[in-house]
Amino acid sequence: MQSISKEDKRIFILSREKPAKAVVKLGVPLIFGMFIMVLYNLVDTYFIGLMNDDYRLAAVNLAYPVMMITVAVSNTVGAGASSLIARSLGAGEEDRAEQTLTTGFVLTGISSLIVTAGGLVFLPQIVRGLGAKSNTFGYTSEYVSVLLIGSLLTMGSYTVGALLRSEGSVKLSVAGMIAGTAANIALDPLFIFAFGMGIRGAAVATVLGNGISLGVSLFFYLSGRTLLRPRRRFIRPAWAVVKEIFSVGIPAALETLLTSAAYIVNNNLAVDYGELTVAAMGVSQKIMSLGSYIYQGFASGTQPIMGYNYGAKNYRRMLSVLRAGVLVVSITELAVMTAYGILAPQLIGIFSDTEEVVTLGARVLRTLMCILPFVGATSMCRMSFQAMGKPGYAFAITLIRQLFLYVPLLLLLDHIFAFSGMLWAQPVTEVIMMTVSVALLYRTIRREAQTADPAGQ
Repeated sequence: MQSISKEDKRIFILSREKPAKAVVKLGVPLIFGMFIMVLYNLVDTYFIGLMNDDYRLAAVNLAYPVMMITVAVSNTVGAGASSLIARSLGAGEEDRAEQTLTTGFVLTGISSLIVTAGGLVFLPQIVRGLGAKSNTFGYTSEYVSVLLIGSLLTMGSYTVGALLRSEGSVKLSVAGMIAGTAANIALDPLFIFAFGMGIRGAAVATVLGNGISLGVSLFFYLSGRTLLRPRRRFIRPAWAVVKEIFSVGIPAALETLLTSAAYIVNNNLAVDYGELTVAAMGVSQKIMSLGSYIYQGFASGTQPIMGYNYGAKNYRRMLSVLRAGVLVVSITELAVMTAYGILAPQLIGIFSDTEEVVTLGARVLRTLMCILPFVGATSMCRMSFQAMGKPGYAFAITLIRQLFLYVPLLLLLDHIFAFSGMLWAQPVTEVIMMTVSVALLYRTIRREAQTADPAGQ
């Protein structure tokens, strides 16, 4: 293959652009794209809310961990391959980057078939494990079954988007997100109301939207608009590449699975306060996803910069990007937190007319919003470790955050302070984790720099 020009704009942003500008240039398009993806959940919630059945609304929330688990499995390939691609480009190993890209496509197809088959076999057990009760079991089963059948489209959409971002082609990745969400918005009322499919129709629209997103992303690869392309000679995966992908990807997937498990624990505790409480929490958490996607966008935008410069051994730039990224994401999330605090009842009221749901939802939103100034820095550190090919550190952050802090605090504070305690478990967790994560990443980069250049030159 021809060598990639060092003057390519995407390479310039990764290697030489001012740190704050680089974070913004790669992060803002992703935030916009992720905001568009928030509509996947909000649109389903909105149209199902029009059916005036809060049990259907609760069922969509109960089914959400299945989507998260599907994404977690795709993240095994997406995160692992993206990390290796960015590091290979930074080291000038372009052939290895294309081999990794091709292997990522093959592994995504195989893993999606496993998810579909296994999920459908154990569907009743999965739905019960999600916390569905008599009033929500049937609706949750309908929604989850469609998500499982469409795993290939959903997983492909997430993985290919991540592969595009790894080479700095953020705008192409966002274009796929926009196309898929636009399709979902158009198809939701068609399948839910016109075809009379109800909650199953919402799931079908979501899956088809992901399929269109995947199709657009594949078009960019096939039309030559990307830096890298999948190559036929790499279709048979090399063991060394597969091993490297999974060494980063499996811990990344476990992180998402742990988050999903914590989400399920949260829902099961909430059910004890009534199924309408689950609906209220579901709506507020989906609104919170806007703030979540902002910090995830900046973190995902930072990831290829960190990976590229780690491969190039440019540790000074990595420290500059870390400082700039934490500052940018914290200031942005403070603004979002302020807006949530002022508009909480109105935002919840968009999705439900039930007074209890609106009141509880506003209370939940005004508590959960307190995580926003802190959680972005943690996410940025975790994804930077993935980019550096240090999955153990990334997984340790999530393990401490979810298993050793959040879930124990969730159970303890719920026991002591009931519903209020359950809500405040996450803000307390995020304050602690921001301090731990930033200190760990900063020390790791400094240690790598000293090892590479003991004289400090």
